[in-house]
Amino acid sequence: MFDFYIPLEDWINAGFEKISSVLSPILRSASEVLETLINAFEELLLWPPAIVIMVLVSLLVWWASSFRLAIFAFVGLLLTFGIDIWDATMATIALALSGTAVSLIIGIPLGIIASQSNVFERMLRPILDFMQTIPSFVYLIPAVMFFGMGKVAALVATMIFAMPPAARLTTLGIREVSGEMVEAAKAFGSGRWQTLKEVQLPLALPTIMAGVNQCIMMALAMTVIASMIGAGGLGNIVLRSMQSINIGLGVVGGLGIVVLAILLDRMTESISNKMNKNK
Repeated sequence: MFDFYIPLEDWINAGFEKISSVLSPILRSASEVLETLINAFEELLLWPPAIVIMVLVSLLVWWASSFRLAIFAFVGLLLTFGIDIWDATMATIALALSGTAVSLIIGIPLGIIASQSNVFERMLRPILDFMQTIPSFVYLIPAVMFFGMGKVAALVATMIFAMPPAARLTTLGIREVSGEMVEAAKAFGSGRWQTLKEVQLPLALPTIMAGVNQCIMMALAMTVIASMIGAGGLGNIVLRSMQSINIGLGVVGGLGIVVLAILLDRMTESISNKMNKNK
């Protein structure tokens, strides 16, 4: 009989154990920084009375988007307060936006480098393909292995899950800039960095904003899944509703997530549309 077996599981486990033992001191420091970031953001959102946050968010939405969306933001946040999920909503916002910020800090520079180097782009693409096709639950395992249960592991899983669209759309946006515009900039004496900064990045901004939008949506989705490893927030309410088969509790948690998803999506979409008009 044909007998064939590749001990891939054992190899991966052994590899992760070695990496974990080597990186432990660095990861402990990184974990403290990330935990401080999330806690500070969450405390900032929960420190003032809820009505203050509602008004500030509505004004911000009005400035960035429209009066109608500002009204929706106020009513939506008021609803989350009324159904007693305010603290969970703020915790979810803190985790989603912290994950988005770290994803963009890493993803956009990677996208810029990939747009300037075909070799780097060919190396990065299969990694991004792998990151986007692997089931989202799998991200939780190495995150827990390296950072333990809790918000830091949830933030790391969120960051890795949400980063690929930011890198991909940054690369795409810069590469789509007209070659004639780039040549014209070079003809007027612009160097490579100046051409990138003054011509390619401004023209690619709408596409980059589309990547930011996707990044935020994926981060929000991952914060719900990450409730399984102690992320808390609205995802924890949905998880408890599943464990207790409590439909009402599930609807309450789901409603909060829908309000946040619509609000963040419309805001980034409006900003992207404004940039397209100014392009």
